Amino acid sequence: MAIVTTSTTRTQADAAPTPRKRSKLAPRAYYWFVWPAVLAFAAFHTLPVLIGVFYSFTNYAGYGNWDFVGFANYANIFRDDRILQAYGFSFLFAIVATILTNAFSLAIALGLNAKIRARNFWRGVYFVPYILAVLVVGYVFQFLFSNSLPKILSGIPLFADNILTNPDWAWTAVVVLAVWQACAFSIIIYLAGLQTIPGDIYEAASIDGAGPARQFRSITFPLISAFFTINVVLSLKGFLQVFDPIIALTNGGPGTSTESVTMLIFRGGFSGGEFAYQTANAVLFFIVITIVSLLQFRVLQRREADF
Repeated sequence: MAIVTTSTTRTQADAAPTPRKRSKLAPRAYYWFVWPAVLAFAAFHTLPVLIGVFYSFTNYAGYGNWDFVGFANYANIFRDDRILQAYGFSFLFAIVATILTNAFSLAIALGLNAKIRARNFWRGVYFVPYILAVLVVGYVFQFLFSNSLPKILSGIPLFADNILTNPDWAWTAVVVLAVWQACAFSIIIYLAGLQTIPGDIYEAASIDGAGPARQFRSITFPLISAFFTINVVLSLKGFLQVFDPIIALTNGGPGTSTESVTMLIFRGGFSGGEFAYQTANAVLFFIVITIVSLLQFRVLQRREADF
Protein backbone atom coordinates (compact mmCIF):
# COMPACT_ATOMS: atom_id res chain seq x y z
CA MET A 1 0.00 0.00 0.00
CA ALA A 2 2.87 2.31 0.81
CA ILE A 3 4.42 1.50 -2.53
CA VAL A 4 1.21 2.41 -4.34
CA THR A 5 0.90 5.68 -2.40
CA THR A 6 4.48 6.63 -3.14
CA SER A 7 4.06 5.89 -6.81
CA THR A 8 0.88 7.89 -6.96
CA THR A 9 2.50 10.84 -5.20
CA ARG A 10 5.50 10.74 -7.52
CA THR A 11 3.23 10.60 -10.57
CA GLN A 12 1.29 13.63 -9.34
CA ALA A 13 4.51 15.54 -8.69
CA ASP A 14 5.76 14.80 -12.18
CA ALA A 15 2.46 15.86 -13.68
CA ALA A 16 2.33 19.15 -11.73
CA PRO A 17 3.33 22.17 -13.83
CA THR A 18 6.75 23.55 -12.96
CA PRO A 19 6.79 27.25 -12.06
CA ARG A 20 8.02 29.44 -14.89
CA LYS A 21 11.34 31.08 -14.13
CA ARG A 22 11.26 34.83 -14.19
CA SER A 23 13.39 36.30 -16.90
CA LYS A 24 16.22 38.48 -15.65
CA LEU A 25 15.93 40.67 -18.72
CA ALA A 26 13.69 43.72 -18.62
CA PRO A 27 10.77 43.93 -21.06
CA ARG A 28 11.60 45.38 -24.46
CA ALA A 29 9.48 48.46 -23.78
CA TYR A 30 11.99 49.59 -21.14
CA TYR A 31 14.79 49.58 -23.68
CA TRP A 32 12.73 51.75 -26.04
CA PHE A 33 12.66 54.33 -23.26
CA VAL A 34 16.31 53.98 -22.24
CA TRP A 35 18.09 53.90 -25.59
CA PRO A 36 16.91 57.32 -26.85
CA ALA A 37 18.20 58.91 -23.65
CA VAL A 38 21.51 57.05 -23.94
CA LEU A 39 21.94 58.11 -27.56
CA ALA A 40 21.06 61.73 -26.78
CA PHE A 41 23.51 61.78 -23.87
CA ALA A 42 26.24 60.32 -26.05
CA ALA A 43 25.55 62.78 -28.87
CA PHE A 44 25.34 65.95 -26.77
CA HIS A 45 27.78 65.10 -23.96
CA THR A 46 30.14 62.17 -24.49
CA LEU A 47 30.97 62.88 -28.14
CA PRO A 48 31.71 66.61 -27.58
CA VAL A 49 33.89 65.71 -24.60
CA LEU A 50 35.91 63.27 -26.68
CA ILE A 51 36.25 65.83 -29.47
CA GLY A 52 37.43 68.38 -26.93
CA VAL A 53 40.04 65.99 -25.55
CA PHE A 54 41.23 65.40 -29.12
CA TYR A 55 41.59 69.12 -29.82
CA SER A 56 43.48 69.63 -26.55
CA PHE A 57 46.46 67.96 -28.23
CA THR A 58 46.40 70.43 -31.14
CA ASN A 59 46.95 74.15 -31.67
CA TYR A 60 43.42 74.71 -32.97
CA ALA A 61 42.28 78.32 -32.44
CA GLY A 62 38.61 77.61 -33.01
CA TYR A 63 38.84 78.29 -36.72
CA GLY A 64 41.18 77.54 -39.61
CA ASN A 65 43.79 74.81 -39.77
CA TRP A 66 45.45 73.03 -36.89
CA ASP A 67 48.39 70.75 -36.15
CA PHE A 68 49.19 68.26 -33.41
CA VAL A 69 51.34 69.66 -30.61
CA GLY A 70 51.20 66.72 -28.21
CA PHE A 71 51.27 67.64 -24.52
CA ALA A 72 52.54 71.17 -25.16
CA ASN A 73 49.24 72.75 -24.11
CA TYR A 74 49.23 70.85 -20.82
CA ALA A 75 52.86 71.75 -20.12
CA ASN A 76 52.22 75.44 -20.80
CA ILE A 77 49.34 75.51 -18.31
CA PHE A 78 51.75 75.01 -15.40
CA ARG A 79 53.83 77.96 -16.62
CA ASP A 80 50.88 80.31 -17.13
CA ASP A 81 50.61 82.72 -14.18
CA ARG A 82 47.08 83.77 -15.13
CA ILE A 83 45.80 80.19 -15.06
CA LEU A 84 47.57 79.46 -11.77
CA GLN A 85 46.00 82.61 -10.29
CA ALA A 86 42.58 81.49 -11.51
CA TYR A 87 43.05 78.09 -9.85
CA GLY A 88 44.11 79.78 -6.62
CA PHE A 89 41.08 82.06 -6.64
CA SER A 90 38.69 79.19 -7.48
CA PHE A 91 39.94 77.02 -4.62
CA LEU A 92 39.97 79.88 -2.11
CA PHE A 93 36.45 80.87 -3.12
CA ALA A 94 35.19 77.27 -3.10
CA ILE A 95 36.62 76.42 0.34
CA VAL A 96 35.30 79.57 2.02
CA ALA A 97 31.88 79.32 0.33
CA THR A 98 31.55 75.60 1.17
CA ILE A 99 32.29 76.17 4.85
CA LEU A 100 29.88 79.10 5.14
CA THR A 101 27.13 77.38 3.15
CA ASN A 102 27.14 74.24 5.27
CA ALA A 103 27.45 76.14 8.56
CA PHE A 104 24.52 78.45 7.79
CA SER A 105 22.43 75.71 6.16
CA LEU A 106 22.79 73.33 9.07
CA ALA A 107 21.97 76.05 11.60
CA ILE A 108 18.87 77.12 9.66
CA ALA A 109 17.79 73.50 9.14
CA LEU A 110 18.04 72.84 12.87
CA GLY A 111 15.86 75.87 13.48
CA LEU A 112 13.29 74.88 10.86
CA ASN A 113 13.20 71.33 12.21
CA ALA A 114 12.25 72.61 15.65
CA LYS A 115 8.66 73.15 16.67
CA ILE A 116 8.16 76.73 15.50
CA ARG A 117 5.14 78.50 14.12
CA ALA A 118 4.57 78.49 10.33
CA ARG A 119 7.42 76.02 9.87
CA ASN A 120 6.35 75.00 6.36
CA PHE A 121 6.05 78.65 5.34
CA TRP A 122 9.62 79.39 6.41
CA ARG A 123 10.87 76.30 4.58
CA GLY A 124 9.37 77.68 1.40
CA VAL A 125 10.85 81.11 2.03
CA TYR A 126 14.35 79.74 2.44
CA PHE A 127 14.06 77.72 -0.78
CA VAL A 128 13.09 80.73 -2.91
CA PRO A 129 16.70 81.83 -3.68
CA TYR A 130 17.40 78.48 -5.35
CA ILE A 131 14.68 78.93 -7.98
CA LEU A 132 15.66 82.50 -8.90
CA ALA A 133 17.86 83.19 -11.92
CA VAL A 134 21.46 83.72 -10.85
CA LEU A 135 22.10 86.60 -13.23
CA VAL A 136 18.96 88.48 -12.16
CA VAL A 137 19.85 88.07 -8.47
CA GLY A 138 23.44 88.98 -9.29
CA TYR A 139 22.47 92.31 -10.80
CA VAL A 140 20.36 93.05 -7.72
CA PHE A 141 23.35 92.31 -5.49
CA GLN A 142 25.53 94.41 -7.76
CA PHE A 143 23.28 97.41 -7.16
CA LEU A 144 23.29 96.64 -3.44
CA PHE A 145 27.09 96.53 -3.17
CA SER A 146 27.78 99.46 -5.50
CA ASN A 147 25.03 101.89 -4.44
CA SER A 148 23.18 100.95 -1.27
CA LEU A 149 25.93 99.73 1.06
CA PRO A 150 28.28 102.72 0.47
CA LYS A 151 25.45 105.01 1.64
CA ILE A 152 24.24 102.84 4.53
CA LEU A 153 27.71 101.88 5.81
CA SER A 154 29.55 105.04 4.87
CA GLY A 155 31.25 105.12 8.27
CA ILE A 156 33.05 101.81 7.62
CA PRO A 157 36.13 102.34 5.42
CA LEU A 158 35.73 99.01 3.63
CA PHE A 159 32.18 99.84 2.50
CA ALA A 160 32.61 103.57 2.05
CA ASP A 161 33.46 102.90 -1.57
CA ASN A 162 32.16 100.23 -3.92
CA ILE A 163 33.60 96.95 -2.62
CA LEU A 164 33.33 95.47 -6.12
CA THR A 165 36.12 97.80 -7.25
CA ASN A 166 38.45 96.67 -4.47
CA PRO A 167 40.82 93.98 -5.86
CA ASP A 168 41.48 92.61 -2.35
CA TRP A 169 37.87 92.29 -1.17
CA ALA A 170 35.71 91.99 -4.28
CA TRP A 171 35.76 88.20 -3.99
CA THR A 172 33.91 88.41 -0.66
CA ALA A 173 30.92 89.95 -2.44
CA VAL A 174 30.86 86.99 -4.81
CA VAL A 175 30.99 84.67 -1.78
CA VAL A 176 28.00 86.43 -0.21
CA LEU A 177 25.88 86.01 -3.34
CA ALA A 178 26.92 82.39 -3.94
CA VAL A 179 26.35 81.34 -0.31
CA TRP A 180 23.00 83.12 -0.12
CA GLN A 181 21.71 81.18 -3.11
CA ALA A 182 23.39 77.83 -2.39
CA CYS A 183 22.05 77.61 1.15
CA ALA A 184 18.54 76.89 -0.14
CA PHE A 185 19.43 73.49 -1.61
CA SER A 186 21.67 72.51 1.32
CA ILE A 187 18.90 73.33 3.81
CA ILE A 188 16.54 70.92 2.06
CA ILE A 189 19.11 68.10 2.23
CA TYR A 190 19.81 68.74 5.92
CA LEU A 191 16.09 68.85 6.68
CA ALA A 192 15.66 65.48 4.99
CA GLY A 193 18.42 64.09 7.16
CA LEU A 194 17.06 65.57 10.39
CA GLN A 195 13.63 64.08 9.75
CA THR A 196 15.14 60.58 9.69
CA ILE A 197 16.19 60.84 13.35
CA PRO A 198 13.59 59.35 15.75
CA GLY A 199 12.39 61.70 18.46
CA ASP A 200 12.69 58.97 21.10
CA ILE A 201 16.48 59.28 20.96
CA TYR A 202 16.33 62.92 22.01
CA GLU A 203 13.85 62.13 24.79
CA ALA A 204 16.16 59.45 26.16
CA ALA A 205 19.14 61.81 25.93
CA SER A 206 17.22 64.52 27.79
CA ILE A 207 16.35 62.10 30.55
CA ASP A 208 20.06 61.22 30.85
CA GLY A 209 20.85 64.92 31.26
CA ALA A 210 22.31 65.68 27.81
CA GLY A 211 21.94 69.31 26.81
CA PRO A 212 21.34 70.67 23.29
CA ALA A 213 25.07 70.95 22.52
CA ARG A 214 25.77 67.40 23.67
CA GLN A 215 22.76 66.08 21.74
CA PHE A 216 23.99 67.74 18.57
CA ARG A 217 27.53 66.44 19.01
CA SER A 218 26.59 62.88 20.00
CA ILE A 219 23.28 62.29 18.21
CA THR A 220 22.34 64.78 15.52
CA PHE A 221 25.58 65.22 13.63
CA PRO A 222 26.60 61.53 13.64
CA LEU A 223 23.17 60.50 12.33
CA ILE A 224 23.18 63.06 9.52
CA SER A 225 26.84 62.60 8.61
CA ALA A 226 25.87 60.98 5.29
CA PHE A 227 23.84 64.07 4.38
CA PHE A 228 26.75 66.25 5.47
CA THR A 229 29.02 64.32 3.08
CA ILE A 230 26.62 64.86 0.18
CA ASN A 231 26.33 68.58 0.88
CA VAL A 232 30.06 69.17 1.23
CA VAL A 233 30.94 67.27 -1.94
CA LEU A 234 28.23 68.95 -4.02
CA SER A 235 28.99 72.38 -2.60
CA LEU A 236 32.73 72.24 -3.23
CA LYS A 237 32.26 70.82 -6.73
CA GLY A 238 29.72 73.49 -7.60
CA PHE A 239 31.71 76.38 -6.15
CA LEU A 240 34.87 75.31 -7.97
CA GLN A 241 32.92 75.81 -11.20
CA VAL A 242 31.62 79.25 -10.20
CA PHE A 243 30.73 81.38 -13.21
CA ASP A 244 27.36 83.17 -13.13
CA PRO A 245 27.84 85.12 -9.86
CA ILE A 246 31.17 86.47 -11.10
CA ILE A 247 29.69 87.50 -14.45
CA ALA A 248 26.89 89.39 -12.70
CA LEU A 249 28.97 91.09 -10.01
CA THR A 250 32.53 91.72 -11.17
CA ASN A 251 32.97 90.16 -14.63
CA GLY A 252 36.29 88.85 -13.36
CA GLY A 253 37.56 92.20 -12.14
CA PRO A 254 38.99 94.38 -10.90
CA GLY A 255 41.64 93.29 -13.37
CA THR A 256 41.74 89.51 -13.02
CA SER A 257 41.37 89.35 -9.23
CA THR A 258 38.04 87.46 -9.37
CA GLU A 259 38.63 85.48 -12.54
CA SER A 260 37.74 81.82 -11.98
CA VAL A 261 38.95 78.84 -14.00
CA THR A 262 35.61 78.43 -15.76
CA MET A 263 35.53 82.12 -16.72
CA LEU A 264 39.08 81.92 -18.04
CA ILE A 265 38.21 78.85 -20.09
CA PHE A 266 35.16 80.61 -21.52
CA ARG A 267 36.96 83.84 -22.35
CA GLY A 268 40.11 82.34 -23.79
CA GLY A 269 38.42 79.47 -25.56
CA PHE A 270 35.55 81.26 -27.27
CA SER A 271 36.79 84.80 -27.76
CA GLY A 272 40.53 84.75 -27.15
CA GLY A 273 41.65 82.39 -29.91
CA GLU A 274 42.86 79.79 -27.38
CA PHE A 275 40.35 77.06 -28.11
CA ALA A 276 42.75 74.11 -27.90
CA TYR A 277 44.76 75.62 -25.04
CA GLN A 278 41.71 76.30 -22.88
CA THR A 279 40.27 72.92 -23.82
CA ALA A 280 43.37 71.36 -22.32
CA ASN A 281 42.77 73.55 -19.27
CA ALA A 282 39.19 72.26 -19.10
CA VAL A 283 40.35 68.64 -19.28
CA LEU A 284 42.86 69.29 -16.50
CA PHE A 285 40.21 71.07 -14.43
CA PHE A 286 37.87 68.09 -14.85
CA ILE A 287 40.60 65.76 -13.56
CA VAL A 288 41.26 68.06 -10.60
CA ILE A 289 37.58 68.23 -9.63
CA THR A 290 37.24 64.45 -9.94
CA ILE A 291 40.25 63.83 -7.70
CA VAL A 292 39.05 66.36 -5.11
CA SER A 293 35.55 64.83 -5.04
CA LEU A 294 36.90 61.29 -4.66
CA LEU A 295 39.20 62.39 -1.83
CA GLN A 296 36.28 64.09 -0.12
CA PHE A 297 34.15 60.96 -0.36
CA ARG A 298 36.94 58.79 0.99
CA VAL A 299 37.73 61.03 3.96
CA LEU A 300 34.14 61.89 4.88
CA GLN A 301 32.79 58.35 4.47
CA ARG A 302 35.57 57.09 6.71
CA ARG A 303 34.39 59.66 9.21
CA GLU A 304 30.88 58.22 8.91
CA ALA A 305 32.24 54.75 9.69
CA ASP A 306 33.94 56.09 12.83
CA PHE A 307 30.58 57.34 14.09
